[in-house]
Amino acid sequence: MERRKALGLIAATGAATAASFTAAPAFGAQTSRAAGQGKATAKGGYTFALDKNAKRAPVRFKNRYGIEVAADLYVPKNARGKLPALVVSGPFGAVKEQSSGLYANEFARRGYVALAFDPSFTGESGGTVRDVASPDVYTEDYSAAVDFLGLQKIVDRERIGAQAICGLSGMALTAAAADSRIKAVATTSMYDMSRSMSRSHQDSYTHEQRQKVVDYLSRQRWIDAERGTYARGSHEVPFDENGNVAPSDRILPKTLPADADPVTASFFDYYRTERGYHPRSMNSTTAWTATTPMSFFAFPLMTNLDMLAPRKALLVAGADAHSRYYSEDVQAKAPDSVDLVIVPGADHVDLYDRKDLIPFDRLDEFFTKNFA
Repeated sequence: MERRKALGLIAATGAATAASFTAAPAFGAQTSRAAGQGKATAKGGYTFALDKNAKRAPVRFKNRYGIEVAADLYVPKNARGKLPALVVSGPFGAVKEQSSGLYANEFARRGYVALAFDPSFTGESGGTVRDVASPDVYTEDYSAAVDFLGLQKIVDRERIGAQAICGLSGMALTAAAADSRIKAVATTSMYDMSRSMSRSHQDSYTHEQRQKVVDYLSRQRWIDAERGTYARGSHEVPFDENGNVAPSDRILPKTLPADADPVTASFFDYYRTERGYHPRSMNSTTAWTATTPMSFFAFPLMTNLDMLAPRKALLVAGADAHSRYYSEDVQAKAPDSVDLVIVPGADHVDLYDRKDLIPFDRLDEFFTKNFA
């Protein structure tokens, strides 16, 4: 399989350019022999165990578009006084019961109030059309989460930060550049989803290919309008050997092909096995709405990164991650505001849940220093 197709996270079999909108399977439904839910079910629907020193409660708040955002609030047990707080979300297409919840759980253990949320239109959050992504709305979700945290009596408003994972990282940095209440922001396995969708991995789309993607998305809107449904499709649109767009209605295949490349295999090992499977996660079950990339073509993220200063950002990337260049490019663009940590022996997905590799001590130190 071509590496570019793998990095677009397409299924290895079949293409469906006009698949009708379908709901995710009910919790506990078995979608393939590889998609075991035993671990998540055993932990109350979460892919990790709640730390004995943390408490978790479901909460809801609205963003400025009136969309209700679903979140889990993690608080240290026996908390006293005003505490620092973190907004946590990501990866792109994941839910709060996966990696973001694991991060929030760990930060609560370390004395933070941490809010892990489902972006609008996904998971348990509101939004009429399901599983559509918007860089604008997702950036707003971060600021709305700051609104919520700042209203909690246990939270120190002057010590609120953001921790993002993978594809929500670009939105977190964009939110921080525009919202000075976010005093510091950290990312792990960062992706710039606007760059990814509009230019493909390593900016490999030619101008002709970019135009073909725009034409495909534009035609798909006619199909959706005529059918009254919203098709599923690849959010980073791949091309076949003949140079034609070849989207799929799944992000990951139901079963892993024998010839799967390492990147696809690593994503599969998280989202499609009991390690990280969740039925509300698109990465585990289906795909985004096919026209999702349109807004990412129109809304480049991090354009105003210079507005982050004098506040700081810390970007963490695996040494072996295919996404490493995103973090390196942002650090190079704003060296006075952005620090970079490279984790030896880690790939992109390792930093979702490998607590032996995620540098939580370094992240804790970063927020403590920048909240002082």
